[in-house]
Amino acid sequence: MDVCRLAQEIIDGRRITREDDLSFFLTCDLKNLCEGADRIRAALVGEKVDLCSIINGRSGRCPEDCKYCAQSAHHHTSCEIYDFLPEEEIVEACRLHESEGVDRFSIVTAGRSLSGEEFEKAIHAYETMAHNCKIELCASMGFLNAEQLHRLHEAGVTSYHHNIETSRRNFPNICTTHTYEQKLETLKLVKAEGMCACSGGIIGMGETWEDRLDMAVSLAEIGVDSIPINALMPIKGTPLEDQEPLTEADILRTIAFFRYINPEANIRLAAGRALMEHDGERAFCSGASATITGNMLTTAARATIQSDKKMLTALGRDVTPARC
Repeated sequence: MDVCRLAQEIIDGRRITREDDLSFFLTCDLKNLCEGADRIRAALVGEKVDLCSIINGRSGRCPEDCKYCAQSAHHHTSCEIYDFLPEEEIVEACRLHESEGVDRFSIVTAGRSLSGEEFEKAIHAYETMAHNCKIELCASMGFLNAEQLHRLHEAGVTSYHHNIETSRRNFPNICTTHTYEQKLETLKLVKAEGMCACSGGIIGMGETWEDRLDMAVSLAEIGVDSIPINALMPIKGTPLEDQEPLTEADILRTIAFFRYINPEANIRLAAGRALMEHDGERAFCSGASATITGNMLTTAARATIQSDKKMLTALGRDVTPARC
């Protein structure tokens, strides 16, 4: 398979499906693959890089047993533990990130879902941000129902994040307290509500290359709008603490074929950028069109909002906030 020719076919309207032979993505020349992915990105997404930032709105004591997560109550880590943050702290962070030129701001909460009084606090915080800020708003609060998603939408939230994490086959190796199907059902509710669906996963958790390809195809089948790709940063106290970190070449190959399979989605660099040189600069020439910047959820990154904007501007990419 000529990946350069395939890139042009995708630009012209072809779409990769589960029935296609995807094995060539794993053996083709990496440089050609990345160049083709960048051509697809430029043609179908454009030069704008979507920048989002997050605040960890509730931390620790999560009842789910996801093997990668520092916030799971099943593991023994040194993560912070606190209830839902005061609204003033959330709104202040939102205003700061808006002033630094971020496109979207999200509250992320630990736990299976947000409910009761804490969910009401979140609704009020979003209403306050929507009234006082122009930045787009996102939420990541686990398994919400249709009514909760509708209330978030009414409060000003336009995007909902809910990772599928890995392939259907590999999911039981990563989590046993909820199912892959429950993940898909939540994303269907997000799509039905008319919100932007943001969903991706983590690579480097011991999965096969075929698992990564399967995850990319599953996200295409759902019609996900934004795909965060996290490279595992092993955390002491979790079952994956001794997992060997991925190489930059493996991360770039994954990003590139995600672009071929999801040509119109925002492929978003997330955790693990520190595993690549210059905080993932090459990834933005290999199909990536977005990133999480600034405050990261559970692992530290070297990049800042301003260093990201400087790097992306030097690459000729547009980091002007969409609201401007």
